[in-house]
Amino acid sequence: MKSVISIVTFLVLWLIMAQSCLKFRTSDSKALKEFDTSGVSLSIKTIKVKDRTLHYVMTGNDTLPTIVFVHGSPGSWDAFKEYLKDKDLLKKYRMVSIDRPGFGYSDFGKSVTLQEESAIISPLFAAIKNNKPVYLVGHSLGGPMIVQLAADNPNTIAGLVILAGAIDVTLEKPEKWRHVIMQFPLKYLIPGSLRPSNKELWYLKTDLIKLKPRFKEIVCPVYILHGDKDPLVDYGNLAFGAKAFVNSSKIDTLTIQGANHFIPWMHYDVIKRVLIGLHP
Repeated sequence: MKSVISIVTFLVLWLIMAQSCLKFRTSDSKALKEFDTSGVSLSIKTIKVKDRTLHYVMTGNDTLPTIVFVHGSPGSWDAFKEYLKDKDLLKKYRMVSIDRPGFGYSDFGKSVTLQEESAIISPLFAAIKNNKPVYLVGHSLGGPMIVQLAADNPNTIAGLVILAGAIDVTLEKPEKWRHVIMQFPLKYLIPGSLRPSNKELWYLKTDLIKLKPRFKEIVCPVYILHGDKDPLVDYGNLAFGAKAFVNSSKIDTLTIQGANHFIPWMHYDVIKRVLIGLHP
């Protein structure tokens, strides 16, 4: 009986903790304080798209070209906070970082397909329009997300930077176990943002099949960076991308020797140099 009570107690406590832990997000108040301490003005905004909310932040001068950062899975806008504070980047760009749908403060927990995400994120471009070029930077699952956004918003995007992006469906592992833990009651045992992450990663295989024929619609320059020791997203995605963007005006690839999946943070200077060079 004591063992049963202990197990039940553990499960109840885990269920409670699972709803509140590992959300990988920074509160608006904490973010404002942090950026203020850094001497950088942070704007926090939301857009309503039908029944969904897109939460995003912005730094920099409204008269400059814009870089929009799109995080991976799981994650939130603050994955790119150091870039948003960077004084050299701020001289050249206004910078935006979003909470993708289902993460951060964009309807946390309610993740959707790449195609549905694009419909939620795309109104952002009208909201931030200043008649200057817009560049998209996407890490991991953010890689295929920015390809989808560029295809869905022709003549809007001036360039793509794909960081360790999962863009080749043939390199995705089947991972049939993901579907199992999406079901009731197992899904409630998955903590925080790992639950919406598991759901969208299950969708990703089908999403990439739908996305593949649309690579030819991308005409802007594309920059692809990948570590050759990435254990999470196959390095072969770089070679795939080099061939897939058949109508891009420019394709530039860079292998970061010895790098793992976390290149936005572990190879900040390399990424920064690419971003500085996006706009003449």
